Amino acid sequence: MDEGRKEIYVLKDDDDRDDEEQVFGEDENKERGNWTGRFDFILSCLGYAVGLGNVWRFPYLCYRNGGAVFFIPYCIALFFVGVPIFFLELSLGQFTSSGPTACWKFAPLFKGIGWAMVIVSALVGIYYNMIIAWAIYYFVLSWVDIHSRGDHVPWDHCDNKTSSPFCGENFNETATANCTLNGYVIEQGICKSSYGADGTNGTIIYGIVDAKVAKSFGFSKRSPAEDYLYWQVLKTGPQGNGMGYDMDNMGKVQWELVLCLIAAWIIVAASLIKGVKSSGKVVYFTALFPYAVLIALLIRGVMLDGYYQGIEFYILNVKWERLSDVAVWKDATVQIFFSLSASWGGLIALSSYNRFHNDCLRDSLIVSLGNCLTSFFAGFVIFSYLGYLAHQLNVSVDNVAQSGVGLAFTVYPAAVTTIPASPLWAILFFLMLITLGLDSEFALVETVVTAIIDEFEGLRKKKAWVVIAVSFIFFLFGIPLCMNGGEQLLSLMDDYAGGWNVLLIAVLECTAIGWVYGTYDYFNGGHRTSSTRPGFFRFAEDIRVMLGRKNCTSCIWPAFQYWWFICWCFISPMLCLLLIIYSWYDYNENIESKKLSYGHGGQWYLLGWAFTLSVIIGFVLTTIYMFGKYHYDLSRLISPTSLWGPALPKHRKLLPYSALNNGPTITNGKKSSEVHENESLDTKF
Repeated sequence: MDEGRKEIYVLKDDDDRDDEEQVFGEDENKERGNWTGRFDFILSCLGYAVGLGNVWRFPYLCYRNGGAVFFIPYCIALFFVGVPIFFLELSLGQFTSSGPTACWKFAPLFKGIGWAMVIVSALVGIYYNMIIAWAIYYFVLSWVDIHSRGDHVPWDHCDNKTSSPFCGENFNETATANCTLNGYVIEQGICKSSYGADGTNGTIIYGIVDAKVAKSFGFSKRSPAEDYLYWQVLKTGPQGNGMGYDMDNMGKVQWELVLCLIAAWIIVAASLIKGVKSSGKVVYFTALFPYAVLIALLIRGVMLDGYYQGIEFYILNVKWERLSDVAVWKDATVQIFFSLSASWGGLIALSSYNRFHNDCLRDSLIVSLGNCLTSFFAGFVIFSYLGYLAHQLNVSVDNVAQSGVGLAFTVYPAAVTTIPASPLWAILFFLMLITLGLDSEFALVETVVTAIIDEFEGLRKKKAWVVIAVSFIFFLFGIPLCMNGGEQLLSLMDDYAGGWNVLLIAVLECTAIGWVYGTYDYFNGGHRTSSTRPGFFRFAEDIRVMLGRKNCTSCIWPAFQYWWFICWCFISPMLCLLLIIYSWYDYNENIESKKLSYGHGGQWYLLGWAFTLSVIIGFVLTTIYMFGKYHYDLSRLISPTSLWGPALPKHRKLLPYSALNNGPTITNGKKSSEVHENESLDTKF
């Protein structure tokens, strides 16, 4: 053993309280801080997991993939991928009391995983708050309309002064003779005047001559709600190939949206400025209010004509043959994975503020199941209104069912316009979208902030300024999203920022925990040994100690730990790898159409790949740096550092393999952080 190494010094533990006693209202970890209330953490996790995708994506996937039969692959994916990775991240963050960049001291080789997670959270956090800004715009507009328009909202009809030529009755069929008689020309299936220099000025749309041809060029009649979104709110310009704004022609900044984005970032910064002490209080409203609104909306929805048509389409239209379709299983697994926000770093960051003996297994099961049940319940709410809207328009439900922005900002607002007191229901719906989005945004920003203060501990006492700085920088990056073509940029970021790269992160963290964790430099009676067993068993022992004897799941952990072993070491990473391969295959099959999705030039998909690869580059560069820091010694890179373990000495002593139990008396007066972190556990004790 190297006699020149430092001794490990840690703070003396003078707390004589029962180790497993959790006292809420005071911090167990004085330096880092903890959640104040008993339910702060679980509500924060629930709010993080339950986001906009539960409302606007899951119901659409369910109807598209065979109705109720979709729940079979969905539940299988939940138990084999979703819950295992969710529990893995909560356990890791809670055990180490560290964020996503500082929790890898059991094997520094994997530190790059944490920075990859931070990059994903940063990219998603930038565009996610823009969606919240749109909801704020509609929310404020609905309040104004109560006072100025009474029982109406501005998207309930086509206004000749403010609507586009494609809105409702403005875009009617016309005969060829009528078009030429009035001096117009017929191009791309529509009757129109000549275009101005920018493709919009001077343009007059008279009507549709050939609906089929017009649709092939991107021209179609818009509902008033859809027209209001794209013409008045986002101001994307005329529809049609080569017309309007996109990534090739971003247009100018829309200052109304900038103000809404400022408001969104002020809310986020104000809620996080005192860390989990402030955000833990806000989530009692933001996490629970959406459920109250969903219940109210469902009660109102089932009172509308045609609601049963929508419910039947959503859940009772069972197509068993869809189970043989690989795409259905892919949709189910991807939805579970991203709905739970696994491998984004947020779960590790949130759980790092837990008390050491918090029952993280119980919390994982509650949040995972609660998230999925929320998606299921939201489907009934959404499709009751889609059934009503289909009944009003005298069309089938599949003609009004959409996903994403189309559902949240066009379909539901269109349904609201035909309900008495429509501004009130619009206010409730958009406030629900705001609160659903804010919970997820809190965790995304907290992930970045936690990573920064974990790496630069001197900033811990200046966390408020870190929050403000991160929020301001993210706001600046979000300004291009406020331009005319910003919706296209947002779509690009959504498609590429958190795709197969996040699945790769999941594979790497399962490998690190399942196979590498604690397999090297294992201490037994003070002597250094190497374990031949997979790292899972060391991690399982740490979880057993962390759960303690008093938690409700402590008695079932030993009986079911092999289930987690099978998932973490085999099933979860293998399924993620299969998804990655399928994603690459699907992308190559549709690459030409994807190239043209964001602009006429077709080159902007390269920017999307830059977003994707930035996550991978973050991991690779960090790994190269760690190799240099440890002098290319692989054995040290997969060995625990001297700082590995729980944050508090009284918890480190509980571990059967802990060096703190095998060495001489702990010296009082120095923090463990004073030991250089690249000291491996063969340090002198």
